[in-house]
Amino acid sequence: MRLLFSSFRYPIKTHFPFARSHHRVYSSPPPPTRRSSNPMATPPKSSAAAAAVTPIEDGLARRFWIKFRRESVFSLYSPFALCLASGSLRIDTFRHYIAQDVHFLKAFAHAYELAEDCADDDDAKIAISELRKGVLQELKMHDSFVQEWGSDCVKESPVNSATLKYTEFLLATASGKVEGVKAPGKLATPFEKTKIAAYTIGAMTPCMRLYAFLGGEFQALLEPNDGNHPYKKWIETYSSESFQASALQIEDLLDKLSVSLTGEELNIIEKLYHQAMKLEIEFFYAQPLTQPTVVPLTKRHDPGQDRLLIFSDFDLTCTVVDSSAILAEIAIQTAPKSDQNQPEGQISRMTSAELRNALGVLSSEYTEEYEKCIESILPSEKVEFNYEALHKALEQLSEFEKRANNKVIESGVLKGLNLEDIKRAGERLILQDGCISFFQKIVKNENINADTHVLSYCWCGDLIRAAFSSEGLDVLNVHANEFTFEESVSTGEIVWKAQTPIDKVQAFSDILQDRSDDRKNLTVYIGDSVGDLLCLLKADIGIVIGSSSSLRRVGEQYGVSFVPLLPGLVKKQKEYADGSPCTWKGLSGILYTASSWDDIHAFFFGW
Repeated sequence: MRLLFSSFRYPIKTHFPFARSHHRVYSSPPPPTRRSSNPMATPPKSSAAAAAVTPIEDGLARRFWIKFRRESVFSLYSPFALCLASGSLRIDTFRHYIAQDVHFLKAFAHAYELAEDCADDDDAKIAISELRKGVLQELKMHDSFVQEWGSDCVKESPVNSATLKYTEFLLATASGKVEGVKAPGKLATPFEKTKIAAYTIGAMTPCMRLYAFLGGEFQALLEPNDGNHPYKKWIETYSSESFQASALQIEDLLDKLSVSLTGEELNIIEKLYHQAMKLEIEFFYAQPLTQPTVVPLTKRHDPGQDRLLIFSDFDLTCTVVDSSAILAEIAIQTAPKSDQNQPEGQISRMTSAELRNALGVLSSEYTEEYEKCIESILPSEKVEFNYEALHKALEQLSEFEKRANNKVIESGVLKGLNLEDIKRAGERLILQDGCISFFQKIVKNENINADTHVLSYCWCGDLIRAAFSSEGLDVLNVHANEFTFEESVSTGEIVWKAQTPIDKVQAFSDILQDRSDDRKNLTVYIGDSVGDLLCLLKADIGIVIGSSSSLRRVGEQYGVSFVPLLPGLVKKQKEYADGSPCTWKGLSGILYTASSWDDIHAFFFGW
């Protein structure tokens, strides 16, 4: 666990009134750049962190793209996209896709025509005309595929429901059939017509940006000598400078057309943009695949024979702010002031000033000693992956963690915290985007036989349980340390259950042992710090979320490979198509890295 004190180098802004009101609690600082497995680590404030809190003015299109990143991830991890990127997509599926895309692009070109008619600005008309020419170039590329095949797949493939739904949405929008807009033919003023142009471009921009995004992602995965990739032409088209420029051009056009619109009208554009993103996902998932795929992970899950065991860390894996920082804030905020007399019969507490000073000393000492400990366990040169050697090294780190935690207990800083305050803080704890929806998907899916466990260094398991139960996730199994209480007030003592990397992997192994007989288990561990490293490696699939430099430094020195999730899945899909079995096995020395919970969700469940 990592402790970030609000009064020290990495501030946490909080307005938590504890038991006295019901307002929201914590704002969320940018994630720390250095990670450890102990509560006392305080990361230095970096220039990157400082920059992260400085607002940067983005245009409307850019803000929408960032806001709806989740939808772009679902398209990226779709079985169709993954097979295409790997080069293993069967030709009959690609032909079907080309046929559907031709139907779509014809409607797209017509929507541009209608938008151009509505635009009253010459520059806008010219831009729309140029964008329409780009669509005609796409149609020529598709026609070249058809000529190579020697058969007209467009005529052979009727429009499917997903394509029809998308084209009808585009043409309805371009015709002015938008909620709150006058009926077609009744647009009396140039401004009303320009508004329709803005709505239409708002519904078309996501397609352009998404394809530019997919093209760029897939281009980065091409091997330099991979001249035989069957879909290289498609990838190069959408990753080309000209197509990237077209995506920027339509985004710039959307920004300009939206300048004079009201807040209500901008909300309409946002809804149209979001709807288009969802229709893109449906379009990709509607492509018929006749081949086995590695995604979604749960596709081949048989609840009668299989069990999915999902383990997750909590602090800064699930949360935005470390839980120990929350507990420190509660201690400081509720501590008596220096001029207050403490009631007789209650647990004696430090004043708020004394607490701040004590926590600052503990933090400084820990940070310095932790770095020395990490340096002492690293081999002088990188070695081949050896789990036993890494385990032995982390035993040394574990002894250090215990000594540091003992200092916290002996200091008395955790005395006098009210259980209700802790639970209320947990209920208001801000979690990472996509985290809750991921766990809710597991819990609510009757077709998945899953056990879900949270393994955490958190000092107080009640905080974790409150965070999840507030979202209806009482069924998660929480394995964490526990405060001891007298009449709902903490004594300052902790029942230690998981305070070291060794404790965590032992708990992980014990859970597996209890569930080893009746079903085939697939284990997944999601974590973010050195304390998670042994569990990550022992799981069949280990996924690192976040950007912990200490985790990578230790892992890489001991031969661990960190593979970004998407490239790893593309490679696995290619091997699968070549005849290799799609198996996941622990202790391979390979960990996958994900930038968000949305990536993990898309990998597990798809759309």
